[in-house]
Amino acid sequence: MVDLTRHPHPTDPDKPPIVKARLLDLVPGRSGEAYATWLQDRGEQFRARVRVATLDPFRGYKNAIDDQLQDARSVLDAFHVVKLATAVVDDVRRRVQQEIHGHRGRKNDPLYRVRNILRSGAENLTDRQKARLAAAWAADERHLEVEVAWLCAQQVRSVYHQDTHAAGRAIAEKILDEFPTYPIREVKRLGKTLNQWRTEFLGYFDTDGANNGGTEAINGLIELHRHIARGFRNRDNYRLRMLLIGGGLNL
Repeated sequence: MVDLTRHPHPTDPDKPPIVKARLLDLVPGRSGEAYATWLQDRGEQFRARVRVATLDPFRGYKNAIDDQLQDARSVLDAFHVVKLATAVVDDVRRRVQQEIHGHRGRKNDPLYRVRNILRSGAENLTDRQKARLAAAWAADERHLEVEVAWLCAQQVRSVYHQDTHAAGRAIAEKILDEFPTYPIREVKRLGKTLNQWRTEFLGYFDTDGANNGGTEAINGLIELHRHIARGFRNRDNYRLRMLLIGGGLNL
């Protein structure tokens, strides 16, 4: 659990606030019950101060937030939303590959050769990579499904790269309306999933871009120090060491 409170810029109050991520605690288990128990143990005063809670698309965490943080706004983390969309492209590519060739991708198969490019953002592609994608689309008209899935994933990515949150929200609402009607079953499934998380998905634009970036940064510190220590045999020592490096001992 990580504190993602935003603080005024230390030198220029006109600049956007910054997040100083701070590890609050870590407990055994990756379940909604473990999360809810931790929140309950913090007390009513602590819970009342929480205004925004970011999370990945796991119902256990959402249920814990609804149960213990009734006044907080839940926000689906941008990274995990994009990850869902990228997974759809992989699923469509594998299915089309199997339908055309009757086997998994091999090194000379056009779709398999661009599998890594399909995970990239369109704005980051080089001219050579764009040419490779175009060649893959042209190799077989049945590759159209993969191309459409990739364009859909790019549309999902784009909601987080607009000049204003209002513009991003407009694209997000269009995705929520259109994806469930797509003839490509994997895209339709993504549309249904995002609609199940509609409030949390759109919460990003109502909270000035709340996200789990700070949580991932703290997790990176934890992994680094666990590697340096070559593991911990005592859970209490592990917890205390991580709170020390994550800034949470003053809680």
